Amino acid sequence: MREICYIFDLPGEGLKIRVRIIGGCGSGKTYIARKLAQSYGIPCYETDNFVWDRRDNTKNSPEVRDAKLAEAVDAESWIIEGVHYQWGTESFRQADLIFLIRPKAYVQDARVISRFMKTRLGLEQGNYKQSFKYLLVMLLEWNRSFRREGIPAIMALTEQYQAKRIIVQQNHEILQHVGRYVQGKSVRETSDCHE
Repeated sequence: MREICYIFDLPGEGLKIRVRIIGGCGSGKTYIARKLAQSYGIPCYETDNFVWDRRDNTKNSPEVRDAKLAEAVDAESWIIEGVHYQWGTESFRQADLIFLIRPKAYVQDARVISRFMKTRLGLEQGNYKQSFKYLLVMLLEWNRSFRREGIPAIMALTEQYQAKRIIVQQNHEILQHVGRYVQGKSVRETSDCHE
């Protein structure tokens, strides 16, 4: 009779997972990516930090941006979050899971306003200096454009990956999906009970 053993890999101990999270401003992608990174001990990258040199807040060249992304994507495990989809498609191809966050517009806009107020009051650290002009651009231009043009483009771009693409309305749903994915990877059957 063959003896069957089960090996349990604990999250953060050799866990190999690649997660790509995309959504508009205020969708909750940075918050949930950081929460996942902390829970599973996986590096987390913001696509904004590939685009911008935060030392002097200047834009990186496309070559530098792409090299930073390639270095992140080449790692065994990662979480990459950001609004960008026109470049860096290899992050979708290499991901085990792709999440598109599509919150209700009023929730997304409320989060943008809340973040603006918190950073202006010094209650929260931001990657850049918030201004009223920038707030209006995020609310009236970027988020509207993302909902109108970005989401259909992302859906088309990730159509070939629909088996690993998950659309959520609330960012905390991602925790549940990743938890189930990790649970499925953490138990494996083996015939060698002395592993």
